[in-house]
Amino acid sequence: MDERGHDKPDEVCYLIPRQAMKYELFTRVALKADLPKHGLRSGDVATVVEFHPGRPGQEPGYSLEVFNAVGETVAVVTVRESQIEPLTVNELLHVRALAGA
Repeated sequence: MDERGHDKPDEVCYLIPRQAMKYELFTRVALKADLPKHGLRSGDVATVVEFHPGRPGQEPGYSLEVFNAVGETVAVVTVRESQIEPLTVNELLHVRALAGA
């Protein structure tokens, strides 16, 4: 358990020294791994909505929101940083049917 009794209510409390975010909030990224429980595949595009710093010796993670082709949310998932990658200028987006839809 951490010592939060001395925190100031208007300040953010970090459990470990500040970890740099590799991906900024609201950045679009691609999945590097399939997430079959959510019907998502490697290469699907998602938006970073939250950063989860890892504890010492633990990989940081991100919460991602995944949208369908018309902008409706189809999933919100939490993944390890190694499960996503940045989009690049030499890639094209592709439409596919959502599994189970």
